[in-house]
Amino acid sequence: MTNLAMPGFNTTLMGVVKGVVDYFGIEASPATVFGGTGHAFLINIHKELCPSGPYCWKRAEFDRLLGNLGVQVRDLGFYSRASSAEERAKVERRLCAALDVGTPCALLNLENQLITGYDAEGFFTAQPWVCVNDFPPARLSFGSWKEFGDRVHASFFAFEKARPSDRRTIILQSLDFAIDLQKNPSQYSMDGYGVGPDAYANWIAAAPKFGASHGNWWNATVWSECRAMASEYFGEIQREYAGTSALAAELAEVYRDLASLLQRVSDKDMDSDTKVGLLREAQAKEAAAVSAAGAFSAVFRAGS
Repeated sequence: MTNLAMPGFNTTLMGVVKGVVDYFGIEASPATVFGGTGHAFLINIHKELCPSGPYCWKRAEFDRLLGNLGVQVRDLGFYSRASSAEERAKVERRLCAALDVGTPCALLNLENQLITGYDAEGFFTAQPWVCVNDFPPARLSFGSWKEFGDRVHASFFAFEKARPSDRRTIILQSLDFAIDLQKNPSQYSMDGYGVGPDAYANWIAAAPKFGASHGNWWNATVWSECRAMASEYFGEIQREYAGTSALAAELAEVYRDLASLLQRVSDKDMDSDTKVGLLREAQAKEAAAVSAAGAFSAVFRAGS
């Protein structure tokens, strides 16, 4: 599929979404893609700091907010090593049929990837960055899915263009989501994981044992990127809506500071006491930021 490409965000789900948005010709900056879907405000941490944190959460509300940007997602199902040959063939046929009519598709198998086309032997899959040991792979062979090796935990998706919401609706509903992530984290988390304040509690508890792990580094890298995009999102709002510029500028600064804190936490060699101290600081700053986002939302809503 021409004009379908995946930018190299650490948050690969957002790389998929930005690629689809650009393919559909929807004008949305990276900050709007992260912020408007609410992903900029998400944090999800496993109790043992598994690197799966960015991938294992309940995303129904995210999918709904994606519709506000003008993209409707269809979940084509989950597949494992136990999936039968017919089950695999069926989803392959659905993917090919979607690609044939210009509908972009994606997969999640440890990483999110766009599916950019196919030939007689299998699918072409976008690699979000220069890949070590060809992971995630640039191909997916029909039937065998041999490129996944033994690690088959695959979900497939198709994306269709939808009617976008107006800018104010996008902003207000994304902030509602940010607040709900803080107030009702269990609605978005899976067993063993914690969202929002529960994420920080899990991270602080796990840091002494797992703070030097790949999982610590990867979670910090992804969630730092999200906070940096939240900062840019409020920067955009500040420039667009003069009446809320002071509040938006304050939030942009707070999320920029959060991004910096989490980036520091990514250091595998940092001693655990220092890391826990930074996480406690980030935890308090995040709670204050969400509270300020609620106050901003009230002012913004009153002016709409």
